[in-house]
Amino acid sequence: MKTKTLVSMITGALVIGAASTTFAAANPFSDVPADSWAYDAVSKLAADGIVDGYGDGTYKGQETMTRYEMAQIVAKAMTKTDIDKADKALVDKLAAEFSEELDNLGVRVSDLEKKSDNVKWGGELKYYYKGDKAESGDRTNDSQYEFRLMPKAFIGNSGWTANARIRYYSNSASANNGGSTNVTGSNNANGGTDKSDTVVDRIYVEGPLFGADTKLGKLDTYSDDVMGSGMIIDDNISGAQFKWNLGKNKTSYVKAVVGRYDFDTDANFDTDANIGRSTAYDGTGDYAAFEVGYKPAAKGLSGVAGYYSLRNIDRDNASSASGKAQLSEYQKAGSDNDNIWSAGLGYKFDNNFNIYGVYAKSNLDAETGYKGDDQDKAYDITLAYKGADSTKAGTWGLYTAYRYLGEFATIAPTYDAAARGYKGWEVGGQWTVAQNILTSLRYFKGKDLGTDTAGNDADFNRIYGSVEFFF
Repeated sequence: MKTKTLVSMITGALVIGAASTTFAAANPFSDVPADSWAYDAVSKLAADGIVDGYGDGTYKGQETMTRYEMAQIVAKAMTKTDIDKADKALVDKLAAEFSEELDNLGVRVSDLEKKSDNVKWGGELKYYYKGDKAESGDRTNDSQYEFRLMPKAFIGNSGWTANARIRYYSNSASANNGGSTNVTGSNNANGGTDKSDTVVDRIYVEGPLFGADTKLGKLDTYSDDVMGSGMIIDDNISGAQFKWNLGKNKTSYVKAVVGRYDFDTDANFDTDANIGRSTAYDGTGDYAAFEVGYKPAAKGLSGVAGYYSLRNIDRDNASSASGKAQLSEYQKAGSDNDNIWSAGLGYKFDNNFNIYGVYAKSNLDAETGYKGDDQDKAYDITLAYKGADSTKAGTWGLYTAYRYLGEFATIAPTYDAAARGYKGWEVGGQWTVAQNILTSLRYFKGKDLGTDTAGNDADFNRIYGSVEFFF
């Protein structure tokens, strides 16, 4: 009853010349059987925003409904161009069912199909500010504007899509507010430090293969799909990713990734986030990952475990004596393989409180004479309250975390404030100012792992703020 009533209400809002009276009929679609799949189909389209009601959440319509009125819903839905594969399949099925009524209304299905666009566009405009301060120095300031376009093209009825991400960014560094300067020596094709550039950093196909959601090409990969920590890697590779979603409610998954990783492609345009940190270089390595996870549909215990490997590292500019690229300046010379094991647990108390911890361990050894903190481990302990949803105005969230990010046990972490090679506390929050406008503010205070020894000043803090506009 609830589904049919919703459909009838929405229909009333769309039909030209609808009466202004409110109704609650038992079977508003008088010419459509009560058990027809059309009810669920239209309700699904309404939930996905393909057909709309009144903005105040109420719906009005006529006392009776016909197949012609249903056809008007279908006609309106068929004019939509920003529609995904699943919704397009529903619209096509409805159009076939009500094709005679559409023809009688002067709406030719073939004509509408020609107007339909099989390419869906999404994107983001982002601005961020980042201020870094060591204990013995002044704060250095940096800001960046970035514009992203993300087209998705549906490939026939195969269930596959062709995807890309196009990025234009403009960044600058300001020393003590003394004016904008650009770091010398840019590498723009790989997201370097020159003032601005445009780059296509993702281009891949996605679809069903071997029972998995499969990506092939230059694609994004992310560690920890359960808690969303991204502690080990949040970057792009050239290769393949397979993800099997398991269980009745798809609450469990198995993910396998294999490909080549380019060290300087997209690590936030920040040498702190790149492999090599203060000695960034261009290089590639064989990347592989295997991850399993479980996340409850509502509250309860969650878990993740994974293995991540970066091997056979090649350096484009082999200036070191060994000719080998290294993951860190503190790494023992001669090794070109890094194997990382990781595990994590979390618990969601309710819709407000969530806590999790993730730990990772690397097999790499430090160079002889290294006296800093351990670089072969990493962990993240986070307590979060609520959470901002960019699609819902007024939503917000706060969190506090302690993060220890050893360089051997991380590759390109996702964090904006905490950085690879540092340990410390981070606090932050997000607020959705208006629909699709998200603001963030984060503060990190800690120490540099490599210089945290007796007699050295290792203190460091970072302020990070951003505003993002999604479309």
